[in-house]
Amino acid sequence: MRTIESIIKQGDCLEVLQHYPKDYFDLIITSPPYADCRAKSYGGISPDKYVEWFLLRSEQFLRVLKPTGTFILNIKEKVVNAERHTYVIELILELRRQGWLWTEEFIWHKKNSHPGKWPNRFRDSWERCLQFNKMKKFHMFQEAVMVPMGDWAKTILKHLGTNDVVRFNSQVGSGFGKNIANWVGRDKAYPSNVLHLATETGNRSHSATFPRDLPGWFIKLFTKEDDWILDPFVGCGTVCEVAHSLGRNSVGIDILPEYVNLARDKVKEKEMLLCEAMTQYGKNNKKRNYRVHRT
Repeated sequence: MRTIESIIKQGDCLEVLQHYPKDYFDLIITSPPYADCRAKSYGGISPDKYVEWFLLRSEQFLRVLKPTGTFILNIKEKVVNAERHTYVIELILELRRQGWLWTEEFIWHKKNSHPGKWPNRFRDSWERCLQFNKMKKFHMFQEAVMVPMGDWAKTILKHLGTNDVVRFNSQVGSGFGKNIANWVGRDKAYPSNVLHLATETGNRSHSATFPRDLPGWFIKLFTKEDDWILDPFVGCGTVCEVAHSLGRNSVGIDILPEYVNLARDKVKEKEMLLCEAMTQYGKNNKKRNYRVHRT
């Protein structure tokens, strides 16, 4: 019988992670306090000092992440003196100097972003999800996040021309080619790097939350069951909750006791739901023990 663990710790991740061995976690996914944001809950960090503050912690992330692991950072710039501050761009460059590979950038498109009116810009409807790795070769399970082909396949694939049956080089000389026939009979395709997800408002006790499907998508893409996931700024515990439901072990860290309690309650609630489902459908489900650690 396997045991799935959800460990919620109170403290600064800079200090807590020093007690973990190197190469421990398979995935780090987090949404840290943005610059000058969450002042009432996290105190706020000046944009000019954000990179220095973050690099101390990302040094520990680099140490505890496995060579085959991935680090996903959900972050967004802010406007200072009528222009976008460059702290996110500066952070990317400094993370590369620290030893990270900036492998990919995903965009989270917020389908239900709040309306508003500003004199010199439109409303924000997206955030960055930056992917960093330690090595060029890392674990990635692309088949786990495939999406339906869509209605286009019903029409285009019925009428294939000569140029579609064989690999056809572009007539404009770009070097790109196509072979649409490869998709005949398929009902799923690989997704793009734009994730269209609505925000969630169920966690009203926390100042900033993201939808469960966001960490869920990355957890399925970069880990398998029984792997270990870290959220060093766990907040109300969404990452650990989703990891728990997907059969992954997790560690969540937060400096505020009220958020630690929220995270523990959320994972505990998920544990109870899973145990109830296993009781009802036990013969068709893998047997696991679920543990929530309160440290």
